[in-house]
Amino acid sequence: MEPKHIHIRDYNYNLPDDRIAKYPLPQRDSSKLLVYRQGKIAEDVFRNIPDYLPEGALMVFNNTKVIRARLHFRKESAGDASQPGALVEIFLLEPAQPAEYQENFACRDKCRWFCLVGNSKKWKQGLLKRTISINGEDIILSAERTGTNGTSQVIQFTWNSGHAWSEIIEACGELPIPPYLNRKTEASDLQTYQTVYSKIKGSVAAPTAGLHFTPQVLAALDDRHIEREEVTLHVGAGTFKPVKAEEIGDHDMHTEHIAVQRGTVQKLIRHDAKAIAVGTTSVRTLESLYYMGLTARQLMQSGKASGYAIELHVPQWMPYSDEIPRVPATEALTGLLEYMEQYNLDVLHSSTQIIIAPGYNYKIVQMMVTNFHQPQSTLLLLVSAFINQPCKNCNGDWHTIYDYAMAHEFRFLSYGDSSLLIP
Repeated sequence: MEPKHIHIRDYNYNLPDDRIAKYPLPQRDSSKLLVYRQGKIAEDVFRNIPDYLPEGALMVFNNTKVIRARLHFRKESAGDASQPGALVEIFLLEPAQPAEYQENFACRDKCRWFCLVGNSKKWKQGLLKRTISINGEDIILSAERTGTNGTSQVIQFTWNSGHAWSEIIEACGELPIPPYLNRKTEASDLQTYQTVYSKIKGSVAAPTAGLHFTPQVLAALDDRHIEREEVTLHVGAGTFKPVKAEEIGDHDMHTEHIAVQRGTVQKLIRHDAKAIAVGTTSVRTLESLYYMGLTARQLMQSGKASGYAIELHVPQWMPYSDEIPRVPATEALTGLLEYMEQYNLDVLHSSTQIIIAPGYNYKIVQMMVTNFHQPQSTLLLLVSAFINQPCKNCNGDWHTIYDYAMAHEFRFLSYGDSSLLIP
């Protein structure tokens, strides 16, 4: 079937609320591990995952860090100043000005973000203000609407101190946990909803496959001479966006921003463009690099390259186009490396809107570590495409995996158990 005509209803399953893990296990690496290898399923504990990986392989992690993206303001009460006004929530999506994450976080008096606004009808105009405290210093933080961008609002934040924006949101923001947990953020989430290797601030949701790793598991990978590399894909709120269209061709994938070191591309080439991906965010980043390489080669051959890497953006349906010449993955990555070298880019900053669904031909990812995903989600489509074996209803073999997980008391979604997929 043409990928655009896939019906999302064919990727549904019954997920009772009591099977959604509301909290993580006390020990990260004690979660259950489902091992799917060429149609056969086994069960183990996550801490043993290095035993299933080939020595000398390359494993790629997403080192993004979840920010405290929920900001709450009280609107001034009309008439009676003694009464609290309406509560307005501003949810940070991605930076607008400056547009580069780290530059935005370094701002010391004002910045703009694309945001979702909760209870927006109570805030039609004017400034929202709140007082926050950093090291005993009172700071006035203001928020002002300055425009719209699709379904999001452009909000300008200003504050009266020399503190960086990253410090401001750290002091007053709330860590956003997934809505399907149906609970408020707790103090424990500040640690458990971050991977142990998180470094680069920018995500509003965790790359949850990585939550199972501990320093002990990482050391065990080193003992097996498994090389580790990190990429950065900032997970946006769009990761929870439901597929409402009947056919996925009518679903608009959200854009995600990635950053990849030149050394990572070099290491991928040395590994014959083969990698083990930790999480669907690493999958989308690695597979997007292939198509960025194709674009880089075309632009350089035509003399139209600018060196501004956003020109390598991967559109949603690019992988399925018959108009794009295909080359081996190592050749595509070599083209990407040449682009980075020509324009002296130590880090590639670009974006991807890639959708991976049955019919997709994986180029780089050979094995995948991932949690169990929501019904009728693009992440379930990605898993089905990876398994890539025909079965009833042409849904690949995801049914077998999820049926086993349901029957054997696996815990689902962000704080749930894990799987290792080897097609």
